[in-house]
Amino acid sequence: PRVCAKAKLLFLNYPNNPTTATAEEEFFVQAVQFAHKNNILIAQDAAYSEIAFDNYRAPSILQIEGARDLAVEFHSLSKTYNMAGWRIGWACGNRDIIACLSQVKANIDSGIFQAIQIAAIEALNTGPEHLKNLTSLYQERRDIVCRGLSALGWKVDKPRATFYIWTRLPEGHTDSLKFARLLLDKADVVVTPGVGFGPSGEGYVRMALTVPKERLQQAIRRVKKVI
Repeated sequence: PRVCAKAKLLFLNYPNNPTTATAEEEFFVQAVQFAHKNNILIAQDAAYSEIAFDNYRAPSILQIEGARDLAVEFHSLSKTYNMAGWRIGWACGNRDIIACLSQVKANIDSGIFQAIQIAAIEALNTGPEHLKNLTSLYQERRDIVCRGLSALGWKVDKPRATFYIWTRLPEGHTDSLKFARLLLDKADVVVTPGVGFGPSGEGYVRMALTVPKERLQQAIRRVKKVI
């Protein structure tokens, strides 16, 4: 109760980075009810909402009754249009929150370089076929990695969204940093140790599906030598 009394903002991130966790509509219903009860604003980072597999569709918090009274949702072209580093995206939701964000943004910088804005317009005009092809590509890569590692005895659950795989360390390993170093030193394969995201990430590693499938297959062959 004391924490709720002091809190001003509830920050959510689903589909989640780094864990790839997804949230169902009921979760957002409860989050909105909680925020109303405690007079808290909600910021939902939905950067990975369009990268979903196996017919899963990530819900928007703004489709929940009462959400538009206190919530804002963030989206990014970095993930859906491969524009990482271009620093362009958008926010939608409560009018007053957006106005505050606009004021803060105006005092931070002079806006986004016009050429990037034009490129973003072109990206958004590509239509739904681009996203369909992109998610199909990531799903193929996901299946290659999950199938390949499982064949080595490393049980890996298939994520429903994002272009990451978040998995427990294989049997016999408990330290994520040591395991990441082992893969780097012995297999020339880079994974992100879960502890790098905080203490609760210990025992896990995150893998990215952002390289061609041939490189992923090569990585699996190298990992085989280690585990």
